[in-house]
Amino acid sequence: MNLEAHAARRAVFVPLESAARVDVVVRRLTNAIELGLLEDGEQLPGELELASLLGVSTVTLREALVTLRARGLVATRRGRGGGSFVTLPATPATERLHAQLAEWSTEGLRDLGDHWAAVSGAAGRLAAQRTEPEDLTPLERSAAELERSRQPSERARVYGRFHVEAAAAAQSARLTRSAISLQAEAGALVCLALADDSHTRDVVDRHRAVISALHDGAGDVAGTVLEECVRATVAHLVRIRLQLL
Repeated sequence: MNLEAHAARRAVFVPLESAARVDVVVRRLTNAIELGLLEDGEQLPGELELASLLGVSTVTLREALVTLRARGLVATRRGRGGGSFVTLPATPATERLHAQLAEWSTEGLRDLGDHWAAVSGAAGRLAAQRTEPEDLTPLERSAAELERSRQPSERARVYGRFHVEAAAAAQSARLTRSAISLQAEAGALVCLALADDSHTRDVVDRHRAVISALHDGAGDVAGTVLEECVRATVAHLVRIRLQLL
């Protein structure tokens, strides 16, 4: 597993906001499962440990696990060697993601887009000032990998990784943590937008434009293109949600 994948996986278990509700815990773990950050058959940490890692009460965590079990994403075994294990149901991933998307309001999606765009835009502007052209290799690799990818889940992972790498290029620990957390929170939904080959090609073009701007030290251009990339993807998700309704 590469460093970016390790970072994204670590983000699964970073503390949530202090007032995190059951649905926030469910969303965090569901996205991690759909993105493959938590693998089918993998055992989750024990309830006390997992609640501590996420910074929530054991009551909140147990309610979240009940919801995940009802969705067929977690199975609990009793006795020796027991615990909670990731388990993917037979329901196609697209149907599961549609159900997850339907839980979001249009306003919630747009608010998510505003937050993600703000983080990525700031990262692009700072990266142009703080990074050298030879340090852009990870971004170039991710852009090429996205262009080759055919599976929506893989595309979503690479999409999120690109934005994490942009934040890392900005040499800002806080921006990088925010980018990783956003990927863990909502990255699975991006699968639905990137199932559209036309949108994926548009994202690839935008990512390459970001790299070109960073090479030229054009921070405003890099930041604006990253913002537009996120907003276009979220707008695509809003359209899909409205069609579902």
